[in-house]
Amino acid sequence: MARRSIPVLKHLLTSSSTPTPTLRRSVTYMPRPGDGAPRPVTLIPGDGIGPLVTNAVEQVMEAMHAPVYFEKYDIHGDMMRVPSEVIDSIKKNKVCLKGGLATPMGGGVSSLNVQLRKELDLYASLVNCFNLQGLPTRHENVDIVVIRENTEGEYAGLEHEVVPGVVESLKVITKFCSERIAKYAFEYAYLNNRKKVTAVHKANIMKLADGLFLESCREVATKYPGIKYNEIIVDNCCMQLVSKPEQFDVMVTPNLYGNLVANTAAGIAGGTGVMPGGNVGADHAIFEQGASAGNVGNDKLLEQKTANPVALLLSSAMMLRHLQFPSFADRLETAVKRVISESHYRTKDLGGTSTTQEVVDAVIGALD
Repeated sequence: MARRSIPVLKHLLTSSSTPTPTLRRSVTYMPRPGDGAPRPVTLIPGDGIGPLVTNAVEQVMEAMHAPVYFEKYDIHGDMMRVPSEVIDSIKKNKVCLKGGLATPMGGGVSSLNVQLRKELDLYASLVNCFNLQGLPTRHENVDIVVIRENTEGEYAGLEHEVVPGVVESLKVITKFCSERIAKYAFEYAYLNNRKKVTAVHKANIMKLADGLFLESCREVATKYPGIKYNEIIVDNCCMQLVSKPEQFDVMVTPNLYGNLVANTAAGIAGGTGVMPGGNVGADHAIFEQGASAGNVGNDKLLEQKTANPVALLLSSAMMLRHLQFPSFADRLETAVKRVISESHYRTKDLGGTSTTQEVVDAVIGALD
């Protein structure tokens, strides 16, 4: 059974004793009748630091009086399958917020993360890697969106032992999936005023598989003449990312390359603990920490309660926009960025000594 936690929903707008400057908006968001009704969201705390950082989101949502409530399910990465009631909840609610789920190495247990993507056809993974004001990094002006095909490629899980000592792993690339991820990348760029889409590939070696991916990207690119399109081989891409990341805008990739590129870009822009992301399909969306490296954490982080909640807080702001609650998303994102820029409360991965709860309290205190 789901455990439901419902924040107080009255007083949707909070006031502060400290006067704040009036924001000038050229266009007012005009909701449809009923848009302010509270929305259910499936919540999967997950493994390791997952319960710690998802609880951080719950606290901030309650402090904001955000019009969402959570249906919570305890599932873990060592389970054989995602329970049917969890899938049913996500299908009903359309939206899920998720902590990290550990994926066992080897053995017969498949990744629950991959199961969720396939079961719900969450074909597009999006990770936004950008510089945060006040957080020093080696490179400046980094603002990269990595859009990764999420359902096929090397993650298809088609492996078998041909003869003892010889294992064959199949990489599956289809025209249908390549075309729809390319369309999503260009549509994202078009809707978000992005100027360039870069396709990442290894078609010089995998001429048929990655060649089909490139062919699909090129066809879609012709329909968006206002957006610049280019291509880069994945090994050169990694070198260019660490030497001149500011050249990239939107990147569209097959499955495995996207995982590598997103984690590399996250490390360049400030670390996996601050990069938001999500997985989306035609009907459902799951929001989680953008880069998978470190999303479960380690025992020391858990014992000391010093996990960085920033990535999941920013992912929950993305979720609020997806749910058409833009003002709540803006308030949350602004508060998080203010805490980072002021640099008084940072977890160890960002050079500070704060606990998770201290960062959460600072974010709540920074809410307008």
